[in-house]
Amino acid sequence: MKIYLATGNRHKLDELAPMFPGHQIVLPADEGIPFAFEENGTTYFENCFGKARTLFDAVRAPVLADDSGLSVFCLGGAPGIYSARYGKEDGCQTSGDQIDRLLKAMERENDRRAAFVCCLTMIFSPYRFVTVQETAEGVIGRTKSGSGGFGYDPVFYPTGSSRSFAGLSPAEKAAVSHRGKAAAALRRLLSGML
Repeated sequence: MKIYLATGNRHKLDELAPMFPGHQIVLPADEGIPFAFEENGTTYFENCFGKARTLFDAVRAPVLADDSGLSVFCLGGAPGIYSARYGKEDGCQTSGDQIDRLLKAMERENDRRAAFVCCLTMIFSPYRFVTVQETAEGVIGRTKSGSGGFGYDPVFYPTGSSRSFAGLSPAEKAAVSHRGKAAAALRRLLSGML
């Protein structure tokens, strides 16, 4: 099945496409389809469903959307749904800048627990959709480590691992990540629906 991914983020395509073998996942931009969505929801679900519905209305074909972020316990769940925009108002321009800002905000904190959250919504037709939401729990390290992944991966250590997400291979990360768990749950649902 051909599935449009409601994002312009190629990193998400690179991670999600292998998680749905047998399906063709495409970005709207790759087919010249304009897509933009202002994330103004207050939950991962609101943002995720909004992205999916917006793209579905444009393509009228199966759509997959992802909204994800990093919630740090000692920061009251921040940056949470604002993870991609964290620190932008203060001049953060890259994910490295955002990580530096996060580490600065946590420098005196001993409670370094955090969870990556991923909400996935798939819309098949105007009144038919499924949503799953999963987490990967772990801690925020005090320095960056690893060269893989993207976003906050260099400072997130999943529970039981001595390596950050950025230090894991793509397959290792997919087995324990929030996105990998959500994709596995969605695959199980799809197997009974298609």
